[in-house]
Amino acid sequence: MSGWYPFAGSIVLLIHIVVIVRALVTVGRDPYARSAWVLLLLTLPLAGVVLYLLFGEPWVSNDQKRRWRRASAELAEFAPPSTGRPDLDGLAGNALRTFEGAAGWAATSGNRASLPRDSDTAIAELVADIDAAERSVHLSFYIWLDDTNGAKVADAVCRAARRGVRCRIAVDAMGSRAFTRSVYWKEMGTAGAQIIALLPAPLGLAVLAGRRTDLRNHRKICVIDGHIAYCGSQNCADPAFAIKAAYAPWVDIMLRLKGPVARQLDLIFAQAWSIETGEDMAGYFSSSMPVAFDDGFPAIAAGTGPLTPRGTMSDLFVAAISAARTRLSITTPYFAPDPPLAAALIAAARRGVVVRIIFPHRNDSRIVGAISRAYYPMLAEAGVRIFEFRGGLLHAKSLVADDRLVLIGSSNMDRRSLDLNYENNLLLDSPEFAASVGERQEQWMGNCVEVPREDACNRAIWRRLADNLLTIVAPVF
Repeated sequence: MSGWYPFAGSIVLLIHIVVIVRALVTVGRDPYARSAWVLLLLTLPLAGVVLYLLFGEPWVSNDQKRRWRRASAELAEFAPPSTGRPDLDGLAGNALRTFEGAAGWAATSGNRASLPRDSDTAIAELVADIDAAERSVHLSFYIWLDDTNGAKVADAVCRAARRGVRCRIAVDAMGSRAFTRSVYWKEMGTAGAQIIALLPAPLGLAVLAGRRTDLRNHRKICVIDGHIAYCGSQNCADPAFAIKAAYAPWVDIMLRLKGPVARQLDLIFAQAWSIETGEDMAGYFSSSMPVAFDDGFPAIAAGTGPLTPRGTMSDLFVAAISAARTRLSITTPYFAPDPPLAAALIAAARRGVVVRIIFPHRNDSRIVGAISRAYYPMLAEAGVRIFEFRGGLLHAKSLVADDRLVLIGSSNMDRRSLDLNYENNLLLDSPEFAASVGERQEQWMGNCVEVPREDACNRAIWRRLADNLLTIVAPVF
């Protein structure tokens, strides 16, 4: 038996070398992420190899890629026409064009939006719209809990399904794992709704035929009758968020939308649905297009994920940030930016833009919270004003540039949202609606404490060492 040890050791060493070479030659990875993985592989050889094989690349099988391309091509013809397309001159136009490149369709004019007062109000409005639905209800949530708000939406879906409305309900298999085992999930299926858990974790060697095990559908999309849509950061749950109640209330933002952008969000939903179920959605989308309002604003929705070109979500953030000339206000609960996103924020502050970013004071993810704070010094040194929200966990992902451009959706400014998760985001150009979102951000600011520039920049040596190590390994998370 002892004769096998040198042979086995050689095999292990060969695998280790092959994985390191793979980490070095993979196309499209930024140097920071490459360095982080190589460092991990060198310092933790065996564990590093296992971690890299499981999480090192956002790989998806060729079959999944073919299904994604087929669904994208089949649904593209149902995108809103480019008639009534907004003027795309200037920096705001550049941001809209960047979204067009990511989405595969044009920004459209004629959209309207309203901003529910809080999370409970957003759920109440969604329930009312489901109860008024005549043709279809499409819901996709990352997390759906069997609490008060979760039950209200589930009951509304049951009522709609029983009166003949076609209900397609999708949740993330991991994020909503407990809900898919609840009585509400079963009741929706019994009532006639089509229910599906997206991206179930492949078991054993099945992973080789599917995808990376931790890819998640982080989207929050609701579309009623193809004409009313919801988009934002809110999961289907109470603000008390029972699974992480210690950080409550969870503070979110959700927009209620009408106009051509509702069709775009519906297409993002349908793409994921078609890939998972194989259903042909052509008959559904052959019905009337959402009406464009004469007094509406330009907007565009885009879906991103591991099947879109690497860096797409970062490009969208950078385009919106780069459009700012005077003011930029951002909220994000999780912050571990890639180099282009970090550079865009720093450049905005250096060119004289008043940049404010609100983070949670207490983060439900200690690792990501620590990584977020590790970036405080470089942001503060550039002139970015940093605030920490103390009224619960500010989970809203919002960006307002120059009191005109608004970016809202499911994406955080961390590596998971930038590179791994399936996300949906909306960019709109409206001074009136930007004022509404800006007012909401000011309400949150009332529960914030500013982090003084001196405190962020003047750190003890041990803290600088810890922060710098965190920024090095941030791409791994």
